[in-house]
Amino acid sequence: MKDQPYLLSIDNGTQSVRVLAFDDQGNEIAKSKVNLEAYISDQPGWAEQQPEYYWQSLAKAFEGLWASGKITPDQVRGVALTTQRYTMINLDKNKQPLRRAIVWMDQRKAEPEEPLRGPVGWLIKALGLSNLINEMRAKARCNWLAQNEPDVWANTRHYVNLSAYLTYQLTGELKDSAGSIVGYLPYDYKRQDWAKKSDLKWKFISCTRDMMPELVKPGELLGHITPHAAEATGLPVGLPMIAAASDKACEVLGAGGSDPHIGCLSYGTTATINTTTPKYIETIPFIPPYTAAIPGHYNTEMMVYRGFWMVSWFKEEFAHYEQRKAKELGLEAEQLFDELLNQVPAGSMGLMMQPYWSPGVRQPGPEGKGALIGFGDVHKRAHIYRAILEGLAYELRQGKEQIEKRSRVPITRLRVSGGGSQSDAAMQLTADIFGMPAERPHTYEASGLGAAINCAVGLGIYPDYRSAIEQMTRKGDVFEPHFPTVRLYDRLYREVYQKMYQRMKPLYQSIREITGYPK
Repeated sequence: MKDQPYLLSIDNGTQSVRVLAFDDQGNEIAKSKVNLEAYISDQPGWAEQQPEYYWQSLAKAFEGLWASGKITPDQVRGVALTTQRYTMINLDKNKQPLRRAIVWMDQRKAEPEEPLRGPVGWLIKALGLSNLINEMRAKARCNWLAQNEPDVWANTRHYVNLSAYLTYQLTGELKDSAGSIVGYLPYDYKRQDWAKKSDLKWKFISCTRDMMPELVKPGELLGHITPHAAEATGLPVGLPMIAAASDKACEVLGAGGSDPHIGCLSYGTTATINTTTPKYIETIPFIPPYTAAIPGHYNTEMMVYRGFWMVSWFKEEFAHYEQRKAKELGLEAEQLFDELLNQVPAGSMGLMMQPYWSPGVRQPGPEGKGALIGFGDVHKRAHIYRAILEGLAYELRQGKEQIEKRSRVPITRLRVSGGGSQSDAAMQLTADIFGMPAERPHTYEASGLGAAINCAVGLGIYPDYRSAIEQMTRKGDVFEPHFPTVRLYDRLYREVYQKMYQRMKPLYQSIREITGYPK
């Protein structure tokens, strides 16, 4: 029916771009997916992709959506966009890309710069922030570009996220949602806007205020579909585009994570635990909370940088049999991994994994490495796989406890979304390690649903986020903890896992000094 308020979500993730249609009750009506090559790497640690590749892939996804016959363009009331975070694009004065996008997984760093002098430098040193500031300056992609590609940087008129680039392609407006701004950028997380001219952030990075796109709040109008975009996507000219937020923020919203007592786990390429709060709370001191998909709110995120990327790593290195079998059956190899999990008892017969495959700012520090300890001759690849998932859950439980400590709000409900949540065995493992029921949202596409909720509120279908969440989200399967297993995991977590990093840290530092890795 033409008056049915179908809402379109574009979800441009790391491994695929999806276009989804939802009704006003949060039911998925239609979906089209195009797999992406996550990145191109010319050097170790680099991750880049052509900006045009994202736009062309999005056009293919729309082609598949209309070809499904489940929805027609004239049934769409509005569209919203959510994307991977901190994938940055340099645009010239004509808003054309100057080079490949630097994808969020990129590991390059700028060369160290002289510390700030005078009162500001003394204050940074007195507060113990020198390492944090140095890390920020090194990881700011614009600093690397200014040092290593000065011609590109000199011609960069606009320095934008993937979300702003795709918004421009769709609407002709160089705007972005405040909920999409994550990374080493001059953003004031407390005010949820670009930093004021007096803010110290401008002293640490090479980009300037006039390079930044205009920001609007989630749920506000970004623009309307242009004739150029309509030709590429099949969307109606003039269709309103409503601001959503980053993929993680939208995933929290789509999982129904609207309150501080609801913990939202994302088992995605980056694994995270989040709550949503109206208060500005630094879960780790001096590390700001991210802007939530609900205006004026924050996500108290703790992350495992590589997260369920480790499942892809395991697949490539150890799961050749499952890959062959899956190909014969016409399935994804990951769909067969529950068989591996169920071959091994809880606790992986003493095998423990620390998921620090990439170093961080705090824990792990820059010397951080991953570890598998407790090997014996009983262990096979199935034990390694289970230990990987258990290690991720232990680390996210540690994140939960840190959020509770800083927010002083107990997490009483647990929602689990993302690709890894499709595994029943992984969901049960999560319930047992956290010692509380693990709930799936009613839809696998939680991030897309979150963007649709932003769209519904922005179009006035619902008067506020509370009512939209009540009508468009609900829990699906619930996995209850098995208490004998809970006790086993609790001992392993408290007596082993929580002690691993501090015990291993001196060894990691020695490895780094001897081998030079990680740099």
